[in-house]
Amino acid sequence: MSGTDAIDASIGSIDAGPGEDLIGYLRRTTGGFDRGRFAALLGAANAFKEGDATIGVAARDECMRADARALLASTTIGALDAHPLFDDALTKLLHVSRRTDLGGAIVGWTFGALREFLLHSDAAGINAVAGELSSEAIGCIVKLLTNDELIAVSAKLCHALPDSQVGAPGFLGARLQPNSPTDHPDDIRWQVFCGWAYGVGDVLIGTNPVSSDPASVAIVERALQDIIRTFALERVLPHCVLAHVDVQAAVERAAPGSTTLWFQSIAGSDAANQTFDITVAKMLAHADTRTGRFGMYFETGQGADCTNGHAAGVDMVIHESRKYGFARALSARIGAAQAAAGNSPLPWVIVNDVAGFIGPEVFRTREQLVRCCLEDLVMGKLHGLTIGLDVCATLHMDISLDDLDWCLEQVLPARPAYLMALPTKVDPMLGYLTTGFQDHVRLRELSGAAVNSPMQEFFESIDVLDEHGRPGPQFGDPLHVYTAYQRRRGDARSVDAIREEGARAIDGVRARGVFIAKGHGERPYDLAPTLDRTIRAIYDDAKLAFWATLPADFAQRLTPAIELETCSQSRGEYILHPATGEQLSARSLNLIRTQRGSHAHDLQIVVSDGLNALAIVADDQLAPLLQTLREELRGSGWAVAPSTFVLRSGRVRAGYQIGETLFAGRRDSCCIVHVIGERPGTGHDAMSVYVTVADGSQWSVPRAVDHDITRVVSGIARTALAPIDAARQVRRLIPDCTR
Repeated sequence: MSGTDAIDASIGSIDAGPGEDLIGYLRRTTGGFDRGRFAALLGAANAFKEGDATIGVAARDECMRADARALLASTTIGALDAHPLFDDALTKLLHVSRRTDLGGAIVGWTFGALREFLLHSDAAGINAVAGELSSEAIGCIVKLLTNDELIAVSAKLCHALPDSQVGAPGFLGARLQPNSPTDHPDDIRWQVFCGWAYGVGDVLIGTNPVSSDPASVAIVERALQDIIRTFALERVLPHCVLAHVDVQAAVERAAPGSTTLWFQSIAGSDAANQTFDITVAKMLAHADTRTGRFGMYFETGQGADCTNGHAAGVDMVIHESRKYGFARALSARIGAAQAAAGNSPLPWVIVNDVAGFIGPEVFRTREQLVRCCLEDLVMGKLHGLTIGLDVCATLHMDISLDDLDWCLEQVLPARPAYLMALPTKVDPMLGYLTTGFQDHVRLRELSGAAVNSPMQEFFESIDVLDEHGRPGPQFGDPLHVYTAYQRRRGDARSVDAIREEGARAIDGVRARGVFIAKGHGERPYDLAPTLDRTIRAIYDDAKLAFWATLPADFAQRLTPAIELETCSQSRGEYILHPATGEQLSARSLNLIRTQRGSHAHDLQIVVSDGLNALAIVADDQLAPLLQTLREELRGSGWAVAPSTFVLRSGRVRAGYQIGETLFAGRRDSCCIVHVIGERPGTGHDAMSVYVTVADGSQWSVPRAVDHDITRVVSGIARTALAPIDAARQVRRLIPDCTR
C-alpha cells in the first residue's frame, strides 16, 4: 500500500460542510473523535513531501489538501490543544513551558484568524502572543501559509542572540563547519583560516567529529579553542564539537573550560529522542549546568522522526515544531540556571535546521527543500528562537549544485539568522551539499547583509574585508590569516617563511581530501576555476557511486562468507524507499536461523554495500580492515564467527535484524560489527563501521536494539582514515568479553 493509498483508506475523501472544523467533521463522520484520523487530516493539510506520504498522511491531491486546510482554518486553537497528539514527557514539558500570563486570549481564535493576524501584525504584536501558542498550533499555522506568506512572516520576526547582532535584521551570519574525515587538527584549523579569509564565520565554529571517543573530542575542542583564544575572540565566538552531549559533558569534567557551546540533536517525541540516546530528564539536567555565556546548540530537521520509525502517524511539520518547543523549554531552563548563578538570564541558545540531510525519502526536489526551510524558519521564530539553516541536499536527491544556489536565494528574504559555511558546497566528511564560503560572499552582496559587528572589526583588522564589508586587500588568502595567527603566537620569522610553511600544510590538508579554497574566479563569489571543476567532478562521481552494486562474485572474495539480501527489489527501491533495505528477505532470515543451532560465536561481522558499493570493492580497503580487526580481537574473549555475512542492499538497521535473528535467547552479550559503504560525495570512497553490543535479552525483543546503543567509526578509506587505523579504533569500541 502506498503512502497516498494509506491516507485514502484512513479518511477517504473530505466532504466538509460550510465552516465545519476538524473536530466537528470527525464527530459527524465517525461518531466521536479518532486520534489517527485527526493526525491524518492535519498531515493532509501539509504541502506535499515524500516523508508524509511514506507514513500515510499526505493528501491524495491538491483538492484534498485544500479541503483539509479549510477544516483546519475553521478550527480554534483551543480545540486543537484539547486533543493532544502525544502523551509523553516531552508533551508535558511543552505544556508547562508555554506562557500563562496572557489570560488565554487566543484560545478562541480560529487558525484562519491566526493566519490573518500573522500576516497583518508587526513583530511586536506577534511576539506578544506567540509565547502562548503551543508547538502543535505553531506547526499547524504554517500549513495555511503560502511560500510568499511564510517569507513575509519570517522576515518580520528576528531574535538576535544576547549582546550580539546574530539573528538581527540586516545581518547574515555563518556557522563554520570545518569537518575532517580523520579529525585531523590541521584539517580543522585550515578550514577556519580559509573561512576567515573570505570574511565568513561569525556565529560559531562547529565541527562534526568522526570519533565520539572523549579523548578524540577533547583534541578537536582544544584545536578550536586555540584559534579563538589566539585571536582574543572568546567573548564573541563560541566553539563546539558536535559529539553527543554526554561526551561533551565528560570532556568538560576532565578539562574544565575546554568547551563552550554544547550541542545535541533533538527530536519531537520521547520515542524519537531515544534514538539520540536522550530523554527530557537528561536534557533538563544538562541545561541546569549551562550557567556561562554560551548555552546550547540544537540541530533539528524534518524527517528524522519518520525515518527512524517514530512518526506515530504524525506529519513531519508537527514533529519539527515540537522540536522547537523542546528547544524553547530548554532555553528557559538555561536562563533560570544562569540567573541562579548570578549571571544574565538571557541564554545564548542557537537552533540549526538541517533541512535536506536525510535524503529523497523525506523530500526529493528543490521546491520541497525551500518549502521546508521556510516552514521551519517561521516555526522556530514563533517559538522565540535564534534559528539558522543548513540548506543542504544529499547527492541522491534531485538537487544539483546549481539548484542549491537557487534554493539559497529563495530563502534569503526570510532572514535566517545564519547559514552553514564550508570551503566548498561539498562537505569532505559528511558527503552532502551545503553552503560554501563564497556563497556567503554572493548572498551578502545580493542582500546587503552584514556580519556580526565584532567579527566585522576582526576581519577588517586582518584586511580580508574593508569597512563596508566588501573584499579587502587580503581577501581569499588563507595564508595571510595563518600569518596573522602565527604573529599573535609570537612567531618572529619572516612573512615568506611563515607562508612557505603554511603552503606545505595546505598541501597536506588537501592530500587528505579536505578542500581549501584560495582566491576566486571572475567574481569574488566564484570558486577558483580549478576547484570548481574538482567539486563538479566529485558530484558526478557520487552519482555513479549511489547507483553502483556489488559484483555477482563479491562474496567469493571473502570466503568463508554467507550471502544475504534485504527486501529491496532494485537499486532504485533501495534509494527511494530505505525501509526496504532495513528488513531482511525471507530467504535470508531462514538462512540465518539455520546458523543458530551451530552458531557458538558471539560476534558477527557483516559487510553491506550501503550507499557506496565502490567503497566496499575498492582495492586495499575492506581486506586490511577485516584482517586487522580479526587480529585485534584475538584474546579479547569474543568468539568471532569465521564466516562474514555479505548483505546486499543493506542499511544499518538490517544489521540489527541479523543480531535479533542470530542472538535471540542468548544469555550473554553479543555483538554485530557492520561494515557499510557510505557518504559518496566526500571525495573518498569511504566505509563506516557500526558496532552494536547488547545482551541476549535485548536481542530477543524486535527493534529493541537501535542507533542509541550503536557506536560508529566513519570516513574509512585509503585517502582518509586508513583501514588499519580504523580497525584499531573499532576494537577500542568493543569491550573485552568476560564469561
